Amino acid sequence: MTHDPAAPLAVFTVSLGCPKNLVDTERLLGVLGPGMVPTDSVAGADLALINTCGFIQPAVEESVAAILDAVREADEARETTGRRPLVAVAGCLVSRYGQDLRDELPEVDLWLSTDQIALWPGMIGKAIGRARIIATPGIGDAPRRLSTGPAFAYLKISEGCSHNCRFCTIPAIRGPHRSRPKDALLAEAHTLAASVPEIVIVGQDSTAYGTDLGGDNTIRNLVAGLAEIPGISWLRLMYLYPAGLTDDLLGFLKSVGEPLLPYFDIPLQHAHPDVLASMGRPFARNPRKVIDRVRNHFPEAALRTTFIVGYPGETEEHFDQLMRFVEETRFHHLGVFPYWPEDGTPAAAMPHQVDQETKLARRDALMALQADISREIMESHVGQTLPVLIEDPSPEWPGLHLGRAWFQAPEVDGTTYVAAPPDKPLTPGTIVQAEIDKADTYDLSGLV
Repeated sequence: MTHDPAAPLAVFTVSLGCPKNLVDTERLLGVLGPGMVPTDSVAGADLALINTCGFIQPAVEESVAAILDAVREADEARETTGRRPLVAVAGCLVSRYGQDLRDELPEVDLWLSTDQIALWPGMIGKAIGRARIIATPGIGDAPRRLSTGPAFAYLKISEGCSHNCRFCTIPAIRGPHRSRPKDALLAEAHTLAASVPEIVIVGQDSTAYGTDLGGDNTIRNLVAGLAEIPGISWLRLMYLYPAGLTDDLLGFLKSVGEPLLPYFDIPLQHAHPDVLASMGRPFARNPRKVIDRVRNHFPEAALRTTFIVGYPGETEEHFDQLMRFVEETRFHHLGVFPYWPEDGTPAAAMPHQVDQETKLARRDALMALQADISREIMESHVGQTLPVLIEDPSPEWPGLHLGRAWFQAPEVDGTTYVAAPPDKPLTPGTIVQAEIDKADTYDLSGLV
């Protein structure tokens, strides 16, 4: 398929899964510009790009559904206009299933696996006849076309993972842990800070940053450098593995102060030592220790975590201890996932698999407990004046804006709704002081 190389390139994109995937999509879009024009429909596109997730079965199903939708819409466009957009599928699903996926979906025009990421521009350019794109060396340090709006941007500091958790497909899909050099990250962050006030650091294990590079490429030096960049009002660390949160590192983070937020996203996955050991987690001891350690340095910390329920061999006793742990710890934010036996992982072959009904019941029970905790935490903010980062005006209510307090990470936590007089609309990407007058289970409402 070829197009006029001088004509604008209309591109439809869907980016599924984690923020790290989204960064890849944004970099690729940056490479395709400046002649790239985003479109919100496959029918109006020259290129339809689906960047997939293949981490667990629900993500696989979501990705396959998105591919099928894109193929169907591309075929319909050919029937009505005589011209079919090129359908390209990228990301983790391609890397995980390879030739099997190609055989099942021959309607897809181009497959882009994660181990070919440096070749994506050339492959796309060749497929659509764009010589300039073919000549692009890769997307590693390419300028990004942000898709997250004027309030925040993700900064992906590493790729892959070198842990050996027995339930996880990431090392097989994305390879071992590989850090991006500190100087390249700081240069990218300078560019991002000119557009957005919040930088969200993401990686499969952010505490492992730089361990594969040596020199001054350390999480300390990176955070210290980011904290000095003008324009960054909020700096948020995500994906902090428990084993990496030492007293030494926490003491350093405390010394950084603003703009670093006292927000800790710590994927614990369980609370019982037997289950943690069976999972092969790098922190297989009592998780209370790491929570106590964080709160010793940051009494005001907002804590987010994720748990897996129904892991092979998880008993009612194990689950009851997890419930007690959540009740006593009082996380600000918590995600719960029923265990999925993923092909190729050691856990899938373990005995004592838990039935699906039990897994879902445990997920619902844990989320119900967390809902009560979250509501109490949210209600504690009523009457307070909080800084809120404005993201978007409400599409339904004039004068109402969607934003986030400092303890609400983008896309995964709740929302703070801020009302302003209709004649004084708030500007997305700015931080305002809002008086909180209402709380729901996960959200807040306030006035300026």
